[in-house]
Amino acid sequence: MSRELAKNTLTVSSMTLVSRISGFVRDMVGATLFGATGGFDAFVLAFKIPNFMRRLFAEGAFSQAFVPVLAECKEKEGDEGVKAFANDMAGSLGSVLLIITVLGIMFAAFFVWVFAPGFDTADGRFPMAVDMLRVTFPYLFLISLTAFMSGILNMYGCFWGPAITPVLLNVSMIFSSLLLASFFTTPVMALAVGVLLGGVLQFLFQLPFLKARGIWVRPRLGFKDARVKKVLKLMIPALVGVSVNQINLIVDSAFASFLPAGSVSWLYYADRLMEFPLGVFGVALATVVLPKLSRQHASDNAHHYKETLAWGVRSVFLVGLPAAVGLGVLALPLTSTLFYHGAFSQKDAIATSECLLAYSVGILGFMAAKVLASGFYAKQDLKTPVRIAIFCMILNIVLNAAFIKHFHHMGLALATAIAALANTFLLAYTLQKRGLFRIQNELLFFTRVIIACLGMGVCVWYFANDPSLWLDGDKMTRVLYLTVAVLLGMGSFVAFLFLSGFRLSVMRERIA
Repeated sequence: MSRELAKNTLTVSSMTLVSRISGFVRDMVGATLFGATGGFDAFVLAFKIPNFMRRLFAEGAFSQAFVPVLAECKEKEGDEGVKAFANDMAGSLGSVLLIITVLGIMFAAFFVWVFAPGFDTADGRFPMAVDMLRVTFPYLFLISLTAFMSGILNMYGCFWGPAITPVLLNVSMIFSSLLLASFFTTPVMALAVGVLLGGVLQFLFQLPFLKARGIWVRPRLGFKDARVKKVLKLMIPALVGVSVNQINLIVDSAFASFLPAGSVSWLYYADRLMEFPLGVFGVALATVVLPKLSRQHASDNAHHYKETLAWGVRSVFLVGLPAAVGLGVLALPLTSTLFYHGAFSQKDAIATSECLLAYSVGILGFMAAKVLASGFYAKQDLKTPVRIAIFCMILNIVLNAAFIKHFHHMGLALATAIAALANTFLLAYTLQKRGLFRIQNELLFFTRVIIACLGMGVCVWYFANDPSLWLDGDKMTRVLYLTVAVLLGMGSFVAFLFLSGFRLSVMRERIA
């Protein structure tokens, strides 16, 4: 089983890696052309709002409610039952999304006011955000239906197609920035158009994969269908629970809107760097683990259920902790090398690195929460993660209010990181109380990874701790030294890991 999980995780991770690299190119183009300005602040918000709702109606609440019910349907009713369920779900979900999209376009000004109360008309950020939001909001409709199709494909073991789909969004935004910016009075509007075009491409890309598996979705209203009702019932409490990290990031933006222009952009660029390990591995692992856990729960295989969850936690710790240490130590080298050129100033690079350093504290929390939460979703228990999420959201808001005065943009990122760690701790504690996970069984494994991360951190810090190298050096020098620093980090981590007694067999033990 571990071989199957590892293979599927590697597939999704590889495709997501391509997506994240194209995303970095997108952000580098955006930083060069638009910098960290009021206009880019406005775009970040116009992109975040539909993106936030996408996490609710796509990868978030909907997927976590839909996949377990879909697995149960496939187990009990076979392929024909899946097709009927997919038709009912597509029509029901699509109709709800269409209404939300129309309302979002009509009341764009209200959404901007709610999510960025600090924006005003004096610096132009408010009207720019409203105009761009009206262009980007239909992306919610398109990408949510794309995620619906991806959930079906994942259940049938097709992971690479859905995982590579985000590349189309990045490519669309890159070309829109380069080719269309000069046609708009507000050049950054080209990015908003790129988002809309990317949504169309992503939706169309999924259709051949479904057809190849004999599933041609014919949407029909199915609100009376028992399976659709079950998904909606599970989805309602999950609207908060599964998107706690995104809600915290939106809260950060709301607080940041009261800070000087550029603050929202600094948080955005830091978040994009933080999302790299989260997207490449954390989301990929959760994508693979959830269908497996759902099938094991549906077939009442409790032993393999526990071992799959334990394997997921070990995998997250093995990747997440070194990622957190690496991003923290290399915060300034990364931001200066990737973004410090064109309209992106030295001040922007330093401020973004401060946000990244703060976010790195919570990276393991962001990643682990996705896998641990799958332990609840697979059992169709969404209420427990919701209760934990509500507590963590309140904690984040309190910490934001406490940190913003003295630490400004960095304080907002640190508050979100602490809330993510709290979320993970509470999820793990609850799973342990229910006998679904035993942290005591993993202490030796955790200790070895921690030792390796400490050794890696010292080596990389010693090599790359000179700020003048990253702020005053030319572009090629920064690229060369960053490459060496990354390779040094990877090599030293592996060396210290094996010196501590770690062996790859640990990842396979206890799983048949």
